[in-house]
Amino acid sequence: MAGKNNIGAKRLVVGAHYGLFDWLVQRVTAVVMAVFTVVLLFWFFAAHDFSYVGWASIFAHQWMKLLTFVTALSVFYHAWVGIRDIWMDYIKAAGVRLILQVLTIVWLIASAGYAVQILWRV
Repeated sequence: MAGKNNIGAKRLVVGAHYGLFDWLVQRVTAVVMAVFTVVLLFWFFAAHDFSYVGWASIFAHQWMKLLTFVTALSVFYHAWVGIRDIWMDYIKAAGVRLILQVLTIVWLIASAGYAVQILWRV
């Protein structure tokens, strides 16, 4: 009896390294977004011109464009990890899940391209 253990089903654990990496990515991208929010709030409340020109002047600096772009990439990657986990957890049909993941990737890449257009147009 001591050698026989019938507690629970046998489980094959694969891809365990994804958990730690995804956890770390979620935290790092969240910190980037928080830093950007603090910087943007500082610029906004320090400004005296609350017009379009004043708002556009915040993004006229190259470092602010770069910080905004890095933040946008962080948002997109953060969203990818979250949405991918939702698809993996709740969509059981592999074909449907693959289509949804591909559509999500296409949408996020298109959004990144649009963000670049907006940022470097100012």
